[in-house]
Amino acid sequence: MIENEYLKNLIARAKQYQKTIVLPEGEDERILKAAHIIAEEEAANLVILGDEAQISAYYAEKGWDMKHITLVNPETSPKLNEYAALLFDLRKAKGMTEEQALKTAKDANYFGTLMVKAGDADGMLSGANHSTADTVRPALQIIKSAHKDRGVSAALIAVKDNEPYLLSDCAVVIDPTDKELSDIALTAAETALQFGIDPKIAMLSYSTRGSGKGESVSKVARATQMAQEALKSPEYAGKGIELDGEMQADAALDAIVAKKKAPDSHVAGQARVLIFPNLDAGNIGYKLLQRIGGCDAYGPMLQGLNAPVNDLSRGSLVEDIVGMIAVTAIQAIH
Repeated sequence: MIENEYLKNLIARAKQYQKTIVLPEGEDERILKAAHIIAEEEAANLVILGDEAQISAYYAEKGWDMKHITLVNPETSPKLNEYAALLFDLRKAKGMTEEQALKTAKDANYFGTLMVKAGDADGMLSGANHSTADTVRPALQIIKSAHKDRGVSAALIAVKDNEPYLLSDCAVVIDPTDKELSDIALTAAETALQFGIDPKIAMLSYSTRGSGKGESVSKVARATQMAQEALKSPEYAGKGIELDGEMQADAALDAIVAKKKAPDSHVAGQARVLIFPNLDAGNIGYKLLQRIGGCDAYGPMLQGLNAPVNDLSRGSLVEDIVGMIAVTAIQAIH
């Protein structure tokens, strides 16, 4: 029984579209439990990769049916050769041989990513037992960035008192340049719109409007100007996106502080999208929100790919995985 209201909303939205999400870690009990919950809610169709006999036995032992769940063993799948050929075609220019492609395609994360590339699944969720690199690498090689001039980054939805905030980047870009930081903000704006989060974007810093000095402050200020200029493009017209910075977190979130520090800002005091200056700040910040601030967190999710591939924390709970399956399904809505 799902009690979290925001999670209920995510599942209800995913249910409308019935996307197919592949889960490469069928050996993990948390994945199997989360898949059962999603299947019971009919929020998505799931493909679980792993030993079909073992997974079937687990579900039978629990007395759970497998409606909306398909089991696939990458090593014995009739699609293996087709996916290996697809991988070879994509990577031969990088020196991959047909033999290497066949071996690589048997890896669960590569197999799942190739399913998405081939159109046999709409998205993939991994990371319960894999490193971020093991999940992200196949996505970058096979799915690739949706924007030629923009890289892939990560975002996370943090929910407090049923109010969602989008945080970025929390997982991928270690020390973004001003251009990369601007790109992260623009991609995060698109993600916010996708999840119904008000796209009021604060470019965070230890300074508000020049109150502090340093290269990091200058970088955020330059990134703010770049993003504001980019938002003048017709592709963003009418979407209600507002962006301002550089500003401290209290100025971004607290209306009283905002009146003192940035009284003329349309974002300060009401930001719902928070862009961090580097990965240290983003990763530490979201984990403090979770552990001390009591926020529910969904993500990090990769943003800026041609199709959704998302990375779980290895410490994820079953409810976290349920939420991320729903998030991945929503990202797959075009």
